[in-house]
Amino acid sequence: MTPAIRRLGLTAAILLAAGEGPLAADPGSFKTSVAAVLVDNCIACHGAKKAAGGYRLDTFAQLRIAGDSGEEPIVPGATPGGELLRRISADDADERMPPDAPPLSPEAVQAVRDWLAAGGAFDGAEPTDPLWLVTPPRTVPSPTTYSFPTPATALAFSPDGSRLFVGGYHELLVFDAAEGKLVGRIGNVGQRVLAMRFLADGRTVAVAGGEPGRDGDVRLVDVENGALKAVLARSNDVVFDVAPRPNSDELAVAAADGVVRVVDASSGAVVRAISSHGDWVTAVAWSDDGARLASASRDKSVKIYDAATGELLANFGDHAAPARGVVFTADGTEALSTGDDRNLRRWSIETGKQTAAVELAGEAFRPVRDGDTAFVPAAGQPVRVVDIAQGVVAGAIDAGGAAVAVAVHPATGRIATGSLEGEVRLVHRTDGQLVRAWPARP
Repeated sequence: MTPAIRRLGLTAAILLAAGEGPLAADPGSFKTSVAAVLVDNCIACHGAKKAAGGYRLDTFAQLRIAGDSGEEPIVPGATPGGELLRRISADDADERMPPDAPPLSPEAVQAVRDWLAAGGAFDGAEPTDPLWLVTPPRTVPSPTTYSFPTPATALAFSPDGSRLFVGGYHELLVFDAAEGKLVGRIGNVGQRVLAMRFLADGRTVAVAGGEPGRDGDVRLVDVENGALKAVLARSNDVVFDVAPRPNSDELAVAAADGVVRVVDASSGAVVRAISSHGDWVTAVAWSDDGARLASASRDKSVKIYDAATGELLANFGDHAAPARGVVFTADGTEALSTGDDRNLRRWSIETGKQTAAVELAGEAFRPVRDGDTAFVPAAGQPVRVVDIAQGVVAGAIDAGGAAVAVAVHPATGRIATGSLEGEVRLVHRTDGQLVRAWPARP
């Protein structure tokens, strides 16, 4: 495990140990004032995959190494200079960076100038860490109003079933589950909320999401007071899913960088990083006893691991398209997986072979299992109700549009659905009859 991977979760302990937000910008700080400028404006042309002019600045260590010109990139001191500052502040458009783009704002250039004047020191954890990891987690305000509903891509009932949490734009929208009325808004989460799971304490929710191609993380939020408790498993792309391990403080995290991470929620430490997938990890799930972990990926495979060691136990590669979801059967001996091949597939963990397949009408997203029933959102279709034992579609629940998310609260017998069009619906578990519907917006 690399030092950068090991510290992905520790950012929470460093920045949010006392429940505080990210560090405020410091004119002399590289991590709070300069790193974000470089990430947002420079890495696309000067990173590991593309190093224009032979120059890279995707880490602080690389930032200090001259490119093909041989000119020193940074020259700290009372009269700071260097090629970096010269190129981002040049008046000549042919000299100025970034090319074929508007010049950096005066504030961004001044941030680099102030940092150099203060000595050009590195105040992150390791100079070899990627700059997106050096930069503190962003604090982003949520909008006051929505021009149109946001796709309801993530839903979660409160443990007592009285409230329904719906992912919004950089926020969680909290609705009274009986009346469908907005009763709260919790901001400062990812731009897109892709998964929510309550922890065992009943008041902390783990929120997975981010901004595609820029950043992603899991944020632990106290839903009673809206406080951000920690930022875990940071990535340079979105986090698709998070799953609490039964009877444990561990969380499994699925991210677009292809890594499955197991994170200790209490300390923020990454307990294990599993890099067995070749593409986005789209979903994770634990067996009911917490002994096994499953992951689904855009690489068309679903894998099962021993939770204690991370050892690969099974690899199911019979999906003919990207896999989008996975859950275990109640006894933990088989798994159910879904994906773009429009099937809910049931397969044996011992043999890695399919035992049944249920054809669905559309590309299938993350399923939710309640006993021997699976609820499967399918693109452009209602939520499909699948009898697992019989291997048949036993019903359908109208989501008011293209279903993308579902949540079940067994104690109250209610099911919530979320659609691509931004409608939330509450229905009876027994007969699928509509209780209430409302738009997913303030």
